[in-house]
Formats: sequence, structure tokens, C-alpha cells
Amino acid sequence: QVQLVESGGGLVQAGGSLRLSCAASGRTFSSYAMGWFRQAPGKEREFVASISWSGGNTYYADSVKGRFTISRDNAKNTLYLQMNSLKPEDTAVYYCNTAPPRPDWGQGTQVTVSS
Repeated sequence: QVQLVESGGGLVQAGGSLRLSCAASGRTFSSYAMGWFRQAPGKEREFVASISWSGGNTYYADSVKGRFTISRDNAKNTLYLQMNSLKPEDTAVYYCNTAPPRPDWGQGTQVTVSS
């Protein structure tokens, strides 16, 4: 079973960048397709991006396409999300999980984009 810890969030001005990381424990990380999800205040959690187990295929929500890049390093058991051209509407708690997601979620990392 994989356990996940997100990091890298913070406060950034609109137009800025952040890189999120998701450290996975366990030997089976490379077996799973992985994804990033986010939940803004008062809204349901939503899909942001996903990547196949090999990294060869990626998928993005329309709202982040062209601005965010998902990647993974299976040797380091780590998932990444590079976020550029951030907008205030990107403000949310960001979570990593398998794709599709398992029922249990980590604590996430807060991203706040000021206008």
C-alpha cells in the first residue's frame, strides 16, 4: 500500500509559479497511475492532472491545461506538479492520490494565489 505526503504549497502572487511534490512510501508507487486533485473553499474536490505509471501519458483538466505540468520520478518515489501562470482561482488545497483516487486522502498542501 502506498502512503503519500504532499508539500510545496505556499502563498504566491498571480502569474507566479510553484512546484508541488508528493513523496510516496512503499515499493509499489511505480505500479500506479497517479494524479493531483484540489479542493477550494466551499467546493468539491476536483481533478487537476494525472499521469500513467510509466509517465508516458498525461491528462489535464481544461482549467489548468497549458499552465500546469505533472511528472513523476519512479526512482525517487515522487510525483510533481509544476504550476505556472497561477491565477487566484487556483487557490485550493492540493492532494495527490492514485488515479482513479483511493478513498483515503492525505492532508494536502495549501496553495494561495493573491491577485
